[in-house]
Amino acid sequence: MSVTLTVETPLQDEVRTLVAELNAVLLELTPPEHCHHLTVEQMADADTTVFVARDGGAAVACGALKRHEGGIGEVKRMYTRPSHRGRRIGEQIVARIEAMARAEGLKRLVLETGDRHYAAWKVYERSGFTRCGPVLDYADIKWSVFYDKPLFD
Repeated sequence: MSVTLTVETPLQDEVRTLVAELNAVLLELTPPEHCHHLTVEQMADADTTVFVARDGGAAVACGALKRHEGGIGEVKRMYTRPSHRGRRIGEQIVARIEAMARAEGLKRLVLETGDRHYAAWKVYERSGFTRCGPVLDYADIKWSVFYDKPLFD
């Protein structure tokens, strides 16, 4: 079956389950005090848009665009279930986030990920992001890696 990607509310059981799986993975790799998890309730705020990938109707991946002042968009809550990894679903989600950010006139996309999240690094680098110093209000700590991508041509 083909994977579909749509904007959806995070306030549904399937998305809550995806986010719980994501949180469990992140907590295996990063001390809890250095995890920057948005809750599904925070993901439902007006400044955030959530994308959900579905395969045969089942939610298999998610990601979000959170808007900040100054024309900055942040890529958040990226996760693909192990059963669907290797199919470049994460890159499709990032492309949709970028398209929305460009359409809204945002100037830059940024993100924070973990220092041992090698698969995530590949997704972001294939999507044209480059490493940078700390972004937004994130601390410069050893567990964090930062990326950005200017959105002007």
